[in-house]
This record gives sequence, structure tokens and C-alpha cells, in this order.
Amino acid sequence: MLAWIVETLGPWTWWAIGLLLLGIEVVAPGSYLMWFGLAALSVGTFALIVPTSWTVQIFLFAALSVVAVVVGRLVMKNAQRNDDETGINDRASRYIGRTYTLAEPIANGQGRLSIDDTIWRVSGPDLSAGKKVKIVGAEAARLIVEANEPT
Repeated sequence: MLAWIVETLGPWTWWAIGLLLLGIEVVAPGSYLMWFGLAALSVGTFALIVPTSWTVQIFLFAALSVVAVVVGRLVMKNAQRNDDETGINDRASRYIGRTYTLAEPIANGQGRLSIDDTIWRVSGPDLSAGKKVKIVGAEAARLIVEANEPT
């Protein structure tokens, strides 16, 4: 069936398949069909420039698909690693190194700190309200603080 379609429509078949896969990628979650779509567009472009048989085109599509998926996974993994390093999804780590004034005291090593419009749980030395604290770490949704001025 595919051989008949490729022979009948020629290289434009690969362009149609590639654009269809890229269109599905836009509405489907993930980024998997994009690599097959790019491989199909590449085969279509190659077939327009260099006339080849349908068997060569299918083999070329299979080879380019494998290469595109492997390269695409490496690119996506590297992009995700860079996002993790920036702490874009770890809101608490963005406050490390900053200094704030306690609105409520820290008692028995536990307290709360108001930053902008959010109240954070904090742990650190017992301090009274009004003392300046420096955020030195974060564990999940809890900030770790230390006194930033002599007690």
C-alpha cells in the first residue's frame, strides 16, 4: 500500500506524511512524532532532488527516523538537565542566599517566614520576631535559615 502511494504521489507523499506527523505533534503530548515528521520531510526533500525508488526512500526514512529519535532524545535530555540546573521548578531554592526579617519567632527550631505573598515553613535556631535571617538551604517546601545578625 505504502509503495503504491509513494510511486503514485512521488516525493510529495513524504512531505504530506511529515506535515501530518508534525501536525499531530502539535496537539499530542510529548515530542516523539516530531522526529519522524522531520525524517519524512528530509526524505521528501531528498527524493525531490535525487530521483530514487520507493524502496530506497523507505530505507532512508527508517534510517533517518532512528537517527532523528536518538539525536532528539539527547537534545531533550540535555535541555531538561539545563532546566533542572536553573531551579526553574524548585521555587524554594531561588531564595537561598537572600535575607529576610522574621515576622514570627522561630521556636523549638521551627517557624514561619512570610516572603512576598507566601508563608514558608522554616527551620533554624530559635530567634525572636524582627530578627534578620539568611536562607541557607531548602528541603522540599521548607527553608533552612540562620541568624544574619548577632543575637
